Amino acid sequence: MNSPPTTLRRRLRLKISLERFRPTIWRRVEVDDGLSFEEFHRVIQVAMGWRDAHQHEFRVAGLRIAMPLDSGGMVDDDEPAVPEDTATLFPWLSGRSGPKRFRYWYDFGDDWWHSISIERRLPFDPAAPRAVLISGKGACPPEDCGGVSGYAELLATWSDPAAADYARIREWLGDDFDPNAFDLAAHSRRVGQLFARRG
Repeated sequence: MNSPPTTLRRRLRLKISLERFRPTIWRRVEVDDGLSFEEFHRVIQVAMGWRDAHQHEFRVAGLRIAMPLDSGGMVDDDEPAVPEDTATLFPWLSGRSGPKRFRYWYDFGDDWWHSISIERRLPFDPAAPRAVLISGKGACPPEDCGGVSGYAELLATWSDPAAADYARIREWLGDDFDPNAFDLAAHSRRVGQLFARRG
């Protein structure tokens, strides 16, 4: 497996966009490139609003970065993978010749693919929080709703009182559900708490 080039440490401004859904659901974060991919997975989960109930992996520069599923570091199949708990963002993403975009796959059944754009490589700041949510748009889809097509069907039913499943979908999503809503303050606070220094 090829080793990534080493480079100067950076702070990364990233835009995380849910693929194949319109209107686009997205989040913009700044992260310390010393985060492991496992830690960055936690940032994505909290920033987006997922519940971390399913498997996931990253695809970066043609390679797979995934969580080990046993003590020997093996993943669930024979496809080569870099362990996400030991691989940091720094060597893979911080160089000028590094990728401009990579992908994150969450829930291998519903297939929630996220496109992650590297918008800026900023100077490293050891005093800055390890992860900050800057902005975002759109509510996170509910878990286990059937992926992009399932969510589209769910929203069509949710907005059509004549639909057969209207009452059931309204009960499932709750009276306060709004597919366009995004509470930046609440999500930012949760992201900030991920790596808050204690003591």
